[in-house]
Amino acid sequence: MSYDKAFKMSMYRNMLEQRVFEKAVQEQYEEGNIPNSAHLYLGQEAIAAGVSMALRPDDYILPSHRGHAQILAKGCDMNRMMAELFGRVDGYCKGKGGSMHLAVAEHGVLGSIGIVGCNMALAVGAGMAAKKNGTGQVAVCYFGDGASNRGTFHEGMNLCSIQKLPVIYALENNHYGMFSDYRDMVNVEHISCRAAGYGVPGETVDGNDPWACYEAAKKAIDRARAGEGPSMIEFMTWRHNGHFEGDPDAREFLFRDPKEHEAWLKRDPIVVVRKQLIDEGTCTEDEMVAMEAEVRKQVDEAVAFAHASAWPPVSEVYTDVYAD
Repeated sequence: MSYDKAFKMSMYRNMLEQRVFEKAVQEQYEEGNIPNSAHLYLGQEAIAAGVSMALRPDDYILPSHRGHAQILAKGCDMNRMMAELFGRVDGYCKGKGGSMHLAVAEHGVLGSIGIVGCNMALAVGAGMAAKKNGTGQVAVCYFGDGASNRGTFHEGMNLCSIQKLPVIYALENNHYGMFSDYRDMVNVEHISCRAAGYGVPGETVDGNDPWACYEAAKKAIDRARAGEGPSMIEFMTWRHNGHFEGDPDAREFLFRDPKEHEAWLKRDPIVVVRKQLIDEGTCTEDEMVAMEAEVRKQVDEAVAFAHASAWPPVSEVYTDVYAD
């Protein structure tokens, strides 16, 4: 496909916002300002950007526990997201969702799921609703290589296939399910081949190439909107950090191979796409620097907003727990 300057710059900005936001989350977590766990998306930004650029605003996403950037890429407000991670009242869930249970109904974000693999079952419900209502919406379910071994993967995909539901299973294969190399946990080269067992098309693409991610997502989304049912895309990528913030593997390489890590860092999607856009003449270095300054300012303002937001009062502890 060919893309105009506006599209290319929007794609890069989407990725950049994810990167700078997550770096800020990392810093604020280390300073003790984020009172819950944090699973960062650093290195995987091309996937959420590529998928989100192919979605409509009213489409659904079901993020994983590593979901901040997936939610941000869908168009959610940085200020309210950061406030939520801080546990403050101005967050999207009034500080009660935090990092792993962040939901934004008005943006079709049905909520991050802290229990690995549960969102694959919930995606079936979202797909059923979209099909029944005839809205043309689709649901994208993000999950990792570890979650692909859960029973919910097989149950969810089987039911989606039978019902021809508009669901896209977006497998972010960052090579490690927590501390286990996926190559030791499955007996297939590409996990996407499992989709064939349910009569579902499966594809493996370069998850560090936003254009490949976009094209694969668009094909699957168009197919789903046309009533042809679910698809599975396996995005091959690499997380730059440990499984969670505080994971010693991030610095000591207790599980991952440092040489493999260095090789993947050379394919950092932010670095690669930045250079690509400048080298091909899409934009100048000055334009890039200006954009980067804007994004840093935006994220700094989000951090300041979160710090200024109040803590939820104790009297609100049971409000909105189910529905109000």
